[in-house]
Amino acid sequence: MARWCYRHRLVVLLLWVGALVGVGFSASTAGTNYANVFSLPDTDSKTAYDLMQKAFPNTSGDTDTVVWKADSGSVTDQAVKDRVQPALDKIAKLPGVGAVTSPYAGARGSAQISKDGTIAYAQLTFTKRANEIPKEQVQKVLDTAQAAERSGLQVELGGQAIQRVQEPPQGLSEMVGIVAAAVVLFLAFGSFFAMTLPIAVAVFGVGMGLFSTQLLSHTTDIPDIAPLLASLIGLGVGIDYALFIVTRHRRGILRGMDPEESAVTALNTSGRAVLFAGGTVCIALAGMLVTRLHFLDGVVIGTSLTVVLSVLAATTLLPALLGLLGPRVLSRRQRRRLAAEGPEPEKASGLAARWSANVEKRPRRIAALAVVVMAVLAVPVLSLRLGATDQGNDDASTTTRKAYDLLAEGFGPGFNGPLQVVSVGGDTAKLVQGLQSTPGVAQVAELPPSQGVTVIQVVPTTSPQSKETDDLIDTLRDQVIPKAGAQAHVGGVTAVSKDFASVTGDRLPLFIGTIITLGFLLLLVAFRSLVVPLTAAVMNLIAAAASFGVLVAVFQWGWGLDLLGLGKEGPINAFLPVIMLSLLFGLSMDYQVFLVSRMHEEWVHTKDNARAVRVGLAETSRVINSAALIMVCVFLAFVLSGDSGAAMAGVGLAAAVALDAFILRTALVPAAMHLLGRSNWWLPAWLDKRLPHLAVEPQEPAAAVDPAEPTGPGTAIHGFVRTPGGDPVEAASVTVMSKGGRQLDRVTSLADGSYIVSVPAPGAYLLAVTSASYGSKARHVTVAEGPVVYDVELTGDEVDAVN
Repeated sequence: MARWCYRHRLVVLLLWVGALVGVGFSASTAGTNYANVFSLPDTDSKTAYDLMQKAFPNTSGDTDTVVWKADSGSVTDQAVKDRVQPALDKIAKLPGVGAVTSPYAGARGSAQISKDGTIAYAQLTFTKRANEIPKEQVQKVLDTAQAAERSGLQVELGGQAIQRVQEPPQGLSEMVGIVAAAVVLFLAFGSFFAMTLPIAVAVFGVGMGLFSTQLLSHTTDIPDIAPLLASLIGLGVGIDYALFIVTRHRRGILRGMDPEESAVTALNTSGRAVLFAGGTVCIALAGMLVTRLHFLDGVVIGTSLTVVLSVLAATTLLPALLGLLGPRVLSRRQRRRLAAEGPEPEKASGLAARWSANVEKRPRRIAALAVVVMAVLAVPVLSLRLGATDQGNDDASTTTRKAYDLLAEGFGPGFNGPLQVVSVGGDTAKLVQGLQSTPGVAQVAELPPSQGVTVIQVVPTTSPQSKETDDLIDTLRDQVIPKAGAQAHVGGVTAVSKDFASVTGDRLPLFIGTIITLGFLLLLVAFRSLVVPLTAAVMNLIAAAASFGVLVAVFQWGWGLDLLGLGKEGPINAFLPVIMLSLLFGLSMDYQVFLVSRMHEEWVHTKDNARAVRVGLAETSRVINSAALIMVCVFLAFVLSGDSGAAMAGVGLAAAVALDAFILRTALVPAAMHLLGRSNWWLPAWLDKRLPHLAVEPQEPAAAVDPAEPTGPGTAIHGFVRTPGGDPVEAASVTVMSKGGRQLDRVTSLADGSYIVSVPAPGAYLLAVTSASYGSKARHVTVAEGPVVYDVELTGDEVDAVN
């Protein structure tokens, strides 16, 4: 497939451009139809909502507020009243509005005026919940209310429905992320053309994914947060997948391969790993389905579709683009050096190789240090509290934030999250008295009953996102209502948020167990080892704990929150653990696959665990770290989205990816694999026979049909293994392999450093020499008629790694 795409590059490019333009035009014509279907069956808040909807069909929706403040005088002055009341009367007649409760309507309304008389509010009760009201209707309410504003009179609106029309401009965070990724790619590649390849692939993949999700919103329920999360994960994986393939392709050209063969080899090695990694991400995302929180089903559809299209772009569009660029995928300096000096030696050198050798020498010390760092970062997770942020976290320039602050100033923070106690039987008067005498209750207002249902509005003394308000809800449900002998339920937005946090917390263990099990089984089949997937599962849990620790420290404890410009500290959004863990486990598996697949490739060829781990880390750590840095930039850019949920997800995922790549995959995983030795690749024989074969790396040809192995009379390669000072190296492992990678002979050097290995016939072979004390070296050796003398010098400061 890679070869076909490379040779028919213009056809492939035109097909992708045509598909993107066609789907984009269709999506633009059809528009969006996102639906935030949110339901928590078998919860107290859902029962309260159902009762209100039955008894008060026109007032069962969410309640928003219009707040105004007079800079001088009082809000009861006739001049203020003459401007505000007509606007409220007009709002009451707008579609979607069930009722408007004005502070100017008799004695009952006086409670809606602050004690100093400078701030007042009116309640707008919509006929539906906020996520079901068309934005056009809400915008008319907003425009009508703010038309009453004048000099000295401030008018603001707050509530869930109003917040939906105050969303920041779309695309800013994505653009910042792409620019940051471009800078990192240019520094990594040193070539403008090579830099554009991963970005082009990501743009095509994410663009197709978002347009397709928009079209699907007309046929199934997809929440409006799905496109945001899809672009966040799609940009990250799209750029990273292309980066892995382009890196392998560039390395092939630098080592003398023809551009077409290099591209085909890159797709047949790194491309396979990309397919596998994309599958792991989709499986991790699908793990959200076990929570039975149905509003997440649309998130799974949108994000998984975007990941699939990003993988498709990396495996079809990318080889076509590589064909268009040819050698220009290298920088000018690299092309000049290749022409002047010839192919580069097949070795990994520099910082990555030195670090890999260092990990091999000191695995216990490095593993212990990495564990301590991750454990310290995970400590804050012990105080994790799920809940919902409120509009105090909105941008300071939005009308929802200004209304929130005005209500808190005039009436106390509890006005921003009133509770609705819905009573259907018992002594309502006694219940009202019990509510009024409950600590933490600022105000109680009983509304006229309808069809045997009475709604009592309870205003807490604390803000909606505070722990004290959560405790108050428990007190009302467990003590106050039973003591009054009433049949009542506690509802309202704040109660719904609390119930959602409880349901999510209860289902998290099942969710985590599901995605860990699926990931374990997938790696078990891929690498045919019990220890590798078990190590990956443990590492994923460590990464999750440390990243949530960072999240708690920033958003719940408030460390550095002012730098992000996201308001005050509060609980972690209840939906975030499910979404973030899905993405985290998927991305962690990506890095595990890319790291271990290279180690496994080396292990299959040499059966030397130390060499496999050392070479795998040396060849992949640089590209994994570059990929992680790109993802961190993309995720952190979502802090600019203005959405607190997206900002939390961005910071949490950025921390998770950074810790996973820079500490776990670069230090702890290879150190652990060195300590575990050959047991890394252990698999019981009975299980090996029953497992299906899934090749992350291309299969080597069988011995009987190996085209790279010469035929003819047998001969040999012999010589000495020595240090640069001429000292013999005893017990060095000497392996000879065919060009296809099949091991032909393996011996151990004697006390004087001598060795001899047999080869079947004249031809080209690969000779690999490994010593625990002096490192490794691999070289191509050409055998003519008769034995060949080949001495090997091990320097101890380099790692030679052969594809």
